[in-house]
Amino acid sequence: MTQGIPLQLSHDQMKALGTQALDLVIEHFETNRENPVAVTIPRAQTEQMLRTPLPEQATPVSELVEILARDVFPNALKSDHPRFYAFVPSPTNFVSVIGDLLISGHNLFAGHWMAASAAGQIEINVIDWLNQLVGFPAKEGGGILVSGGSMANLSAIATAREARLGGPNEKAIVYCSDQTHSSMAKGLRILGFRPEQKRTIATDDGFRLSIRALEAAIAADRAAGLLPFCVVANAGTTNTGAIDPLGPLADLCARERLWLHVDGAYGAAAVITDRGKKALTGMGRADSITLDPHKWLFQPYELGCLLVRESTTLQKAFRVEDEDHADYLEDVTRWVKNDVNFYECGVQLTRSFKALKLWLSMRTFGLAEFRRAIDIGFDMADHAERTLRAAGTWEITTPSQMGVVTFRWKDGSKSAAQIDAITRATVDLMREDGYALVMSTALEHRPVLRLCPINPGTNSSEIEETIARLGRFSAEVGARG
Repeated sequence: MTQGIPLQLSHDQMKALGTQALDLVIEHFETNRENPVAVTIPRAQTEQMLRTPLPEQATPVSELVEILARDVFPNALKSDHPRFYAFVPSPTNFVSVIGDLLISGHNLFAGHWMAASAAGQIEINVIDWLNQLVGFPAKEGGGILVSGGSMANLSAIATAREARLGGPNEKAIVYCSDQTHSSMAKGLRILGFRPEQKRTIATDDGFRLSIRALEAAIAADRAAGLLPFCVVANAGTTNTGAIDPLGPLADLCARERLWLHVDGAYGAAAVITDRGKKALTGMGRADSITLDPHKWLFQPYELGCLLVRESTTLQKAFRVEDEDHADYLEDVTRWVKNDVNFYECGVQLTRSFKALKLWLSMRTFGLAEFRRAIDIGFDMADHAERTLRAAGTWEITTPSQMGVVTFRWKDGSKSAAQIDAITRATVDLMREDGYALVMSTALEHRPVLRLCPINPGTNSSEIEETIARLGRFSAEVGARG
């Protein structure tokens, strides 16, 4: 360490550390496929490996990086692994990783225009790109980059409440399907909604929100003197990839003067492909859309986005009124007249230059390359379904849609309870095996296996091998009785 300014490394020390760290990242990109997909270790072991007292004296940073390389990075679920098929994978690209390095290294404050005007322009540009992709108006549309879908969904409900009701109202009612992501319930609770202000609407045989059930619920609530104000639709559910009937929902919301929010954290980005655009017909008629670039736009965590049809709705929801205005921001608001202050469009005042990594990778590769990457996810899920059907030992519970297929073991000699036990045990055996990660979800209160093979590095032979191993494990468990 240098003896001058505190917390500074010398030029040579920075170069050496940068080289060590960059080599570690490059090695990860180049060898990821050869490593186990999932490693989870018990708390007692992590305590022994990593617990240290509060350090008073220095430790050579090269030793600390070696600790990370040996003990931390390998012991995780690798959501960017080509055979990570669980949850929603988050495969990244090296250009965006470098974007994250530049974001942290320059540490730009991207909360208002005065602090980072050029960075602000890049963020505006990125928001405009995303609005164009989903079909929002070029001039009126707006948005805000956030940490992920949970914050985007919370921000959407806050925006909808202000736009439709002018603020909190104990009679306000929000409508969601029984497939809506759990972040919506959490966001509603944080915003002060009571459980009885949320209506969970049944879905049809394809796990899509039922228009008929929704209409009946709205009518009943109006008759009871309540205030329906927002419908949450899904554009690619986490469970099955299901897409709610977006066009008819837009018609209904227009008739009822309700805000339509589309949770497309997973699926909305697929609109850049022909298959995705067709499946997402009507999405552009929503009032707001959640889209997570750290999912199907292949960005590192954390990068979510809330898009709105009218940018002014964000400012109405999040701008602090004059009587509560922070005196320490007086120069900011006085100097900036017609430019964008992002802290007035969302929850955060302090926020990083999140837009850089998406801007950098989209400019580097072009939209066509992202389109090709998403199409691979569609193709691999389709191939998985064909492979499962050809095996003859699987029941397809939901067909391939939006890069997701669900299924369970098929054995006429077993009861439903026995098949459910086989499903759960197969998940455990697959995780212990380490070749691929396949997890379960619940449909109609029964467990099913679920594949989400959207990593553009995934290939058909690995899909086939994964399904073969699942079959062996299920047969093994079934044979035990």
